[in-house]
Amino acid sequence: MGLLMAVALAFSLVGSVRIARHRVNNAADLSALAAAKLALIDPEGACAKAATLAKENAVELTQCKITDDTADIWTALPISLPVVGTRTLTGRARAGPAQPAATLP
Repeated sequence: MGLLMAVALAFSLVGSVRIARHRVNNAADLSALAAAKLALIDPEGACAKAATLAKENAVELTQCKITDDTADIWTALPISLPVVGTRTLTGRARAGPAQPAATLP
């Protein structure tokens, strides 16, 4: 019975970590898309929007970098595991236009 409980606990921990990993990466993706939409119009507002969106997805925006029309976003999510303690998962995403902006001659 003890072995069965240990295996069940291990599967539960792995599942929890996978869900948290998906959450932190999805929040980074969504935040990067939101920031890229505002990158040329309002770069400072783009990072604020990304931070708001990350917070709404229960993760922390750790870094936001706007370069021309591209947004680079880093997110973090601390999780507490019974055996190993608290760990922080990180996510990163980059969003921008599919084609580089045309330059004027």
